[in-house]
Amino acid sequence: MGERNIITIDRSRPFDPVEFPGPEWVWKIDEQDERSLALTEVNLADIRLETALKESDNGRVTGEEKLRRLKAMGCIRLDAGVLRAFWENKDLIPESWKGKLVYFDGTILRNSHDIRCALYVYWYDDEWRWGYYFLGGGRIVRNPSAVLAK
Repeated sequence: MGERNIITIDRSRPFDPVEFPGPEWVWKIDEQDERSLALTEVNLADIRLETALKESDNGRVTGEEKLRRLKAMGCIRLDAGVLRAFWENKDLIPESWKGKLVYFDGTILRNSHDIRCALYVYWYDDEWRWGYYFLGGGRIVRNPSAVLAK
């Protein structure tokens, strides 16, 4: 059987912020890339991993600055609905993502402490896991964002 190259995004079930970060804090969606929300499927070959780093950054930039740069680049920042589709179809997560935290900056969450966060997936201990990281914290070159060209 041939390799699946398309991941289907179920938009009939809106993303609930408690789904991933969990109930320890109150979470809400703070902002979303509307272009990503319109996607119902994604060709895996079209996904780029983007760091948005400049040489002068010395390999590190804050999440807020990275988000600003991604927006300025005009790329479609993949959202939590796409992350959920990958989570439900882990066999479709590209092998090349192992060893990285791959962010889904198309959905930005805010917690009850007024801290903005982005979700990510990563490979650890022979399995895929997810996490979230504060946008005020640093992003490094090996931890890119999943995007589509505009």
